[in-house]
Amino acid sequence: MENLKATLALAIVLLLTPMISKAQEMAVTMEFQNAAKAMEVVQKYTKALQAGDVATMNAQFAPGAMIYGLGGGLDSLTVAQHREYYTASTTNYKHSLSGELYLPVKVTNNWNEGEWILSWGTNTLTNKATGKTIAVPYHTASTVVNGKITFIRYWYDMLNILETQGFTITPPAN
Repeated sequence: MENLKATLALAIVLLLTPMISKAQEMAVTMEFQNAAKAMEVVQKYTKALQAGDVATMNAQFAPGAMIYGLGGGLDSLTVAQHREYYTASTTNYKHSLSGELYLPVKVTNNWNEGEWILSWGTNTLTNKATGKTIAVPYHTASTVVNGKITFIRYWYDMLNILETQGFTITPPAN
């Protein structure tokens, strides 16, 4: 029995060794050559959103870029679908961003390798027809390659948007 325990312990250590050594190779830094340019691209994107300028927003994307998390869904959007989404949104709402924070991060030797811009803030949406406002805290993570956004993931609170529009949540009956 002692032999079995020792063998299992050794097997676990040997199985974890590649993961441990791989984790030690990963590098993350906030200072890299393209940090300022990458931040400029993402900030230009968000300024264009506030101006309702969907063409300038889309001009920040590389061909084939993918957008995730808009509309609260897990599905991806293409650049063309992003244009359609924000054309409808900016037609109906004025977007005002506040409390913005941008953080450049470069990751190497990991599954999420790349030059990232992480951003946080609050997007206050004002309905152009009714004047009603909805404050939406958000977070985005974008990769920028050769001065263009290749990937952007949105996270934001869909519940407060729905509740502001009159939707309610009914607890399950048990």
